[in-house]
Amino acid sequence: MAATTATFSGLRTALAAQLATIRGLRTAATVPDNPAPPVAVIVPVNVEYDTSFGRGTDTYTFSVLLIVGRMSERAAQTTLDAYINPTGATSIKAAINADPTLGGACQSARVTNMVNYGSLIVGDTEYLSADFQITIYA
Repeated sequence: MAATTATFSGLRTALAAQLATIRGLRTAATVPDNPAPPVAVIVPVNVEYDTSFGRGTDTYTFSVLLIVGRMSERAAQTTLDAYINPTGATSIKAAINADPTLGGACQSARVTNMVNYGSLIVGDTEYLSADFQITIYA
């Protein structure tokens, strides 16, 4: 897909749609006020324009904030760990690798790392979460 056809909101939506292929995982292309776990929230991090030959490619970095319920400490960690695995039915990385063009929305998308594994408090509720960094070339 040519870089001129990619839009910022279109990439967010395509990323959320690809992650929604993980059975039982909710996705949010924008940050919700009240997350309903398990949910993958798409958070923009950075855009680097014109990374190749003028208007050839832009590089987008998104964080996927994966939030799971904290029913018990051990169960929450087991659930989150399954999303972190590089392979498997609930793997964030495997879901992106299954269609790195995000349905044709970009040239390629790649999960580069996972950071910030720990507690997340939203309102009065404590969750367990991790951030996955996704680099998209479009």
